[in-house]
Amino acid sequence: MPVISMFYGLIVAMYYLDTKQHKLPYIHVKYSGLEAVYEIPNGKLLEGSLPANKEKLLLAWIEIHQEDLMADWELAVTGNAVFKIDPLK
Repeated sequence: MPVISMFYGLIVAMYYLDTKQHKLPYIHVKYSGLEAVYEIPNGKLLEGSLPANKEKLLLAWIEIHQEDLMADWELAVTGNAVFKIDPLK
């Protein structure tokens, strides 16, 4: 599972060839022992949870990087290497 970004303790990753469970574009996020899955591009929580303050940061990052995330998703589902995405600053 390639990590595509890290910021404020959040680790954002995208699995290769991972379309079976949710059948739509999404990212995996880890924070302090918690895990969550968020849909791209709208930031809808699909499973898990994060603290509210960390979720707000993540949702802002998703909104800023929607195009980059979708491009990475297209690469990942075909088994190609994904690109790192700038962290939230």
